Amino acid sequence: MLLDNDSGTPYLPTPAYFLGGFDIYDREETLGVELEAYDPENPKNRIELIEKYCLNRYENISYRHKFVLLKSLESALLDKNFDFGSLLEDDLEEYSSFPSGWDEMKNPRDFFEEIFRLASEKWKEDLARACLEDPSIW
Repeated sequence: MLLDNDSGTPYLPTPAYFLGGFDIYDREETLGVELEAYDPENPKNRIELIEKYCLNRYENISYRHKFVLLKSLESALLDKNFDFGSLLEDDLEEYSSFPSGWDEMKNPRDFFEEIFRLASEKWKEDLARACLEDPSIW
């Protein structure tokens, strides 16, 4: 089983992993202000947000981790009933929050589809390499 490099526990990512770069908890005056300049519903802004704050966080993970991470998102996208909006809701029990208004996105699925598209392009070589292996031996 593929392990998380930091914790040594099984690596079982969810689509929510892609949102870590947008978490403004305890950084409202810095990252929060920075992200407020973007409209996640605007296609141009969405691409810039994903490239700058999301995908760049994964430059140093292995091709296997990228493959498993993207597969988790792909599975969610294939599920027509998956509630992407719930991933953007603030949870008072957690130490995380998103920029104002993100929980009101008209179509959060579009945001995650764009993440999938951009990650598939950016990680093309890593994903191809992972496809040549049997994930059951990771």
